[in-house]
Amino acid sequence: MYLFYAPDIEGDYYTLNAEESRHCIRVLRFTEGESVSLVDGKGNWYNAVVERPELKGCGVRVTEKIENHGQRPFHLHLAVAPTKKIDRTEWMLEKCTEMGIDEITLLHTAHSERKVVKDERLEKVLVSAMKQSLKAYLPRLNPMVDFRQMVTEECSAQKFIAHCCPGEKKRLDEVYQPGRDAVILIGPEGDFSTEEVALAEANGFIAISLGTSRLRTETAGIVACHSINFMNKV
Repeated sequence: MYLFYAPDIEGDYYTLNAEESRHCIRVLRFTEGESVSLVDGKGNWYNAVVERPELKGCGVRVTEKIENHGQRPFHLHLAVAPTKKIDRTEWMLEKCTEMGIDEITLLHTAHSERKVVKDERLEKVLVSAMKQSLKAYLPRLNPMVDFRQMVTEECSAQKFIAHCCPGEKKRLDEVYQPGRDAVILIGPEGDFSTEEVALAEANGFIAISLGTSRLRTETAGIVACHSINFMNKV
């Protein structure tokens, strides 16, 4: 099954953008009358039929709309410092999207190796992973924020910070309550500073361990995402 992204779809007729149209007609060779599926990234899944197989604007007629497709009873928010080599961050976001994640915030921390990211490029990675994994929800990608701003904002979810600094830490599975929303902070390769850990804990974040191995940033993000999804049996 091939899935197409239709973020602004309304009504019973929709024209794919140029990129999606080329993929549909030139690469996949869909013709008039063939069935296709679309998602809007907001939880709606559409079954449709190709009516106008044109390269610059393929028109489709919607035959069925399924709302809240694959909706989950919890919200997972990963806040992570981007890696120096951005392809590693892209890989992490791709895999987290495939497994299931709702929101992503990029963090600027004391030991950050990268202070600038191209949100447009990361958005494309998320869209591609959403389609590949047959999901109808596109994770929300927030602009990069300062660590202090992130940890001091009001939040009703369970809050965790994964770090390697000395001190008592619980395993994520020991403290996370399945079914509840969760926010998990993942630091850069140089880890969070001790001051950042203290600030997070002062604002209600629980220090956690993701295992006995020391993990790279992108690996830690994937482990955290998988752990929450596994504990929620999704």
